Amino acid sequence: MRLLSLTAAFLLGSVLGAAPTLAQEAAAKTGDPAAGEKIFAQCKACHQIGEGAKNAVGPVLNGIIGRHSGTYEGYNYSAANKNSGITWDETTFREYIKDPKAKIPGTKMIFAGVKDDKRIDDLLAYLKQFDASGKKVTQ
Repeated sequence: MRLLSLTAAFLLGSVLGAAPTLAQEAAAKTGDPAAGEKIFAQCKACHQIGEGAKNAVGPVLNGIIGRHSGTYEGYNYSAANKNSGITWDETTFREYIKDPKAKIPGTKMIFAGVKDDKRIDDLLAYLKQFDASGKKVTQ
């Protein structure tokens, strides 16, 4: 009986000890929209977001999460992007933004990528604030 109690105590301690780590990992994945806005400054050379955004060198990024690749109206996408079959979610965006040409060979996007996961978390938090019309939504 004593061995069972020690085993149960060890397992409970292991689970409880991991709880803060899991919570920290979840918090890290949410990102900081204010930090993401600063990261987005480098994206502004080609992309716009928000109310009144227009296509530029790159397409408008309003409502990017959930959108099919190559479909923002009025933007002239590469065949590679139009035919990639991607629907942007957090996973595909993370893969793409780390190395656009590796994720979609033949893309017109000339960008070396964002390699740091925390910066990507923050950038995603910023982008996810904007719905398809460019209005900021609360998360």
